[in-house]
Amino acid sequence: MPLVPSYIKKLNSYKPGKPISEVQREFGLDKIIKLASNENPLGPSPKAKLAINKALNDLHRYPDAAGYELRKKLAEKFNIKISNVVLGAGSEGIMSTIIRTFLLNDDELISAADSFIGFKVLANASGRKVHWVPMKNHKYDLLKLVDQINDYTKIIYIANPDNPMGTYITKKEFDSFYKYVPERVLIILDEAYFEYANSSKDYPDSMSYRYDNVITLRSFSKAYGLGGVRIGYGFAHSELISNLIKVKVPFEPSSLAQVAATAALDDFSFLSDTLELNRDGLAFLISNFKKLKVQYILSVTNFITTIWGNKEEAEIITQKLLENGIIVRHLESFGWPNYIRISIGLKDENQKLINSLSKIL
Repeated sequence: MPLVPSYIKKLNSYKPGKPISEVQREFGLDKIIKLASNENPLGPSPKAKLAINKALNDLHRYPDAAGYELRKKLAEKFNIKISNVVLGAGSEGIMSTIIRTFLLNDDELISAADSFIGFKVLANASGRKVHWVPMKNHKYDLLKLVDQINDYTKIIYIANPDNPMGTYITKKEFDSFYKYVPERVLIILDEAYFEYANSSKDYPDSMSYRYDNVITLRSFSKAYGLGGVRIGYGFAHSELISNLIKVKVPFEPSSLAQVAATAALDDFSFLSDTLELNRDGLAFLISNFKKLKVQYILSVTNFITTIWGNKEEAEIITQKLLENGIIVRHLESFGWPNYIRISIGLKDENQKLINSLSKIL
């Protein structure tokens, strides 16, 4: 019997975007603009930074394994019980726990092909059968997802909004879809970009769907600027949460992540500034993409994905921007070889992107 299972040997690991330090070394540049990883261009929440500084003297102490203060605050904010809240190292950390907790030997999973690559890695690493359904018009094809449901289906994963497309399924679409999902099937609604999408009137905020088989996942990495400390949270029926807590890593998330997230929830002005900056930046890029005749996908997130003629053109654009000190994300590893995802930056960063793109084109 082999030491490494065949499905692990075949697995492609997640390939993150280029770090700033690597681009600086490669091209000898001092100033780098990173628009590749959907990070908050304003940095972390100031209140979160203050909370981290205060907590530094307690680094020799283990974190609160129950995450009581943060779970309590989230429960109060969303008017639910603390028993309905779970924490993790980003939404991916909770996804991993869900897979380890609920999948039995013959259970199967369903999701969209070439959606969030983090879930794709976790699903394939489970060794279970996964039904990957092609997207339709850059959106989840919910009818085709329903067609794949069988007696072995256990988990359906939906990123809403989607990464890397920036699109979302509507209330009407979700309501229609849910009618066909058996109660024994868990639906994971990954709402990592919830804060950006929630202003859309037809966006189905999953907190309005307190179904026993729906697990909501959200993150502090995007709108609150805490990607570096890895902190996410999930909402679900207390029975699901209690079993997730049994299986999750005992001292995850870290103490710094917990205090940072707890403080960030009170940083209302920072969140407001973040959303305003993003709205303005998105409108600016769309306006200029139209002038440059760059094809793009309408987005409700903090990034916008552009479409190019072919893989080679997308590679050239990505490389030329790198040479100009701008990191963007070529989406070949996501399954979209002629697509480039661009995060919304600060005003001057967005302007430099457009200036550089104009010269390249």
